[in-house]
Amino acid sequence: MIERLKAVIGGDVSRETFDRLDRFARLVVAENERQNLVAVSSVPDLWQRHIFDGAQLVNLAGHTGNWCDIGSGPGLPGIVIAILGGQPMTLVEPRRLRADFLAEAVHDLGLTQVTVKQCKAEQVDGKFDFITARAVARLDKLFAITRHLAHDGTKWILPKGETVKSELDEARRTWQGDFALVPSRTHEKAAVVVAEHVRRRGK
Repeated sequence: MIERLKAVIGGDVSRETFDRLDRFARLVVAENERQNLVAVSSVPDLWQRHIFDGAQLVNLAGHTGNWCDIGSGPGLPGIVIAILGGQPMTLVEPRRLRADFLAEAVHDLGLTQVTVKQCKAEQVDGKFDFITARAVARLDKLFAITRHLAHDGTKWILPKGETVKSELDEARRTWQGDFALVPSRTHEKAAVVVAEHVRRRGK
């Protein structure tokens, strides 16, 4: 498992970091018995479907900075990124039970640079260097609810599924910027949208 993780992130991983990821994975599985964090069908393949999927985003940042994970749910990909990157992370989750789980997991894992906010993205203050979100909304809506969190150098790093090209085409009708599609390392037909200088057309 650790060798696969190294391949996904394209670098070395300490035993301490791997053990922390493993601990997080076990926390998610245990909590999934109490509330629906991830699809039950995906639990046997949790590392491939969820952990590795988040891990691949770390290197797409290109530099260090503060992150914001919108609709974090069980902490995917936010907690995975925080564990691997060791960077400040804000987890935004409006549902109380999920936010409670995130707070408990952050404490359990000793992630001192991670903050949990129980609210909608539109209610978050501050500016972030990186914004990510997984299975929250289509790109057009994601840009709409997160644009106020961005500064001139913000980079959106958004894992998407098989509809990624149509979503990007749709978003480009309203939004302009620099957009790139990076093939996913974990799902053959998926991709990661990396976007910079995003602004509404005509502005």
